[in-house]
Amino acid sequence: MAGKSFFIDTTKCTGCRGCQAACKQWNQNPGTKTTQRGTYQNPADLSAATFKLVRFSEETAASGEPRWYFFPDQCRHCLYPLCKMEADKKAPGAVTLDTKTRAVIFDPAVKMSPEAFKGIREICPFDIPRHDAKTGGMSKCTMCFDRISAGLLPACVKSCPTGTMNFGDRDAILKMA
Repeated sequence: MAGKSFFIDTTKCTGCRGCQAACKQWNQNPGTKTTQRGTYQNPADLSAATFKLVRFSEETAASGEPRWYFFPDQCRHCLYPLCKMEADKKAPGAVTLDTKTRAVIFDPAVKMSPEAFKGIREICPFDIPRHDAKTGGMSKCTMCFDRISAGLLPACVKSCPTGTMNFGDRDAILKMA
């Protein structure tokens, strides 16, 4: 299937959060007040203003050494987005699928009730969509649709210093993976 895809090589992620900062900056999303909760991960979760989040997990190896795992979390832009199928029933026009890139795009101008949004979020297998209580719309990663339409890489991929974040034609990404 044609389109664009992300590939995240978690073995290379150092948790620098450059992708997270680049996403906020490109999308002109406000900073999020955070607090120290005993984890490297901040903020605590995705939100209407945080489309990308580097999740952090720490465990102890059998040797007693700490082992850290970082996972850059964002919308996966599914080939068959369940969020769109549900939104078509509950909030028509809230989610579109670009046929060329396969970007799953949310229209934040389409208002919906918290109940309608709950069904859309619950059907996402990755728990990605977020409801903006101020606007009544939904938000999530945009695949930097404006950037890729201009032949540029998504901001998160462009900013990644370790090669963790990769983006391109789906067939090439599948070969890389």
